[in-house]
Amino acid sequence: MNGGWGQWDCRDTSKDQVSNRPTSLQTETAPAAAQLGAFRLGVLAFGDSITNGGGELQWGVALQSWAMWTARALGVPYNPYAADGATAADVIERQLPLFDRAVADRYSHYTLGCLYIGSNDVRLPGFEITRFEERHDQALGFLAERCDRLLTLTIPLDMGRPRNPTLIEQANLAIERSAAEHRALVLDLRRFGGRQVMMADHVHPTALGQVTIAELALYALEADGLPSRVQVSELISYETTPWGSVRGDVTYAYRHLKQSLRHAINDYRAR
Repeated sequence: MNGGWGQWDCRDTSKDQVSNRPTSLQTETAPAAAQLGAFRLGVLAFGDSITNGGGELQWGVALQSWAMWTARALGVPYNPYAADGATAADVIERQLPLFDRAVADRYSHYTLGCLYIGSNDVRLPGFEITRFEERHDQALGFLAERCDRLLTLTIPLDMGRPRNPTLIEQANLAIERSAAEHRALVLDLRRFGGRQVMMADHVHPTALGQVTIAELALYALEADGLPSRVQVSELISYETTPWGSVRGDVTYAYRHLKQSLRHAINDYRAR
């Protein structure tokens, strides 16, 4: 009010109101889209079947990738390129080029880059530790250019049958050297194993094994300054039963025996 007279606001407020006209008939210019690459795009993951995930349920929990559970707990998108049966050479020759072809913005940036590779490499005849380390280093370098943080994992020493912990440890040392070059976090899974977290083939984690790896990864990330939004346990729900436990133990024992017999026959034929 000014001298008893009302002071009117003569601004055009029509643009401050929501139009009742259909979107297709509105004439206002749409706001410019944010430039691609302006935001972090979540978790970018390369690797083999362990990172790819997929398989049978365990107590009703789906067998999903540890990297996917990590992304969900962090509250960010998940961008997977891992493939079943992949080796370090496959990461370099197939997965990295696939990323370059598939991603909308090659210069986009990610919150976390994950690399878990080597479980297939160490079981190949003629495994070359030098070539493995070179490829692992190259893959981490690729991620380092695109990610705020890097996370790589060592291989369980009890992985596979027949066991070869000496060779696996050589691969683990190569992984750690590669990680040190790129300041990547290392999740040490050397002692990872057990009936509930590993399948009878002693290579692939169970559904709850994948969850456990994700929880360990989240602990490491939180210690490095990247806290999760929720715990992985909040994203799953299951209940065990006595009968289900017995049935699971019998199934595991059968599959374990089957694997052991197969390896024994192969060893006998190889003599």
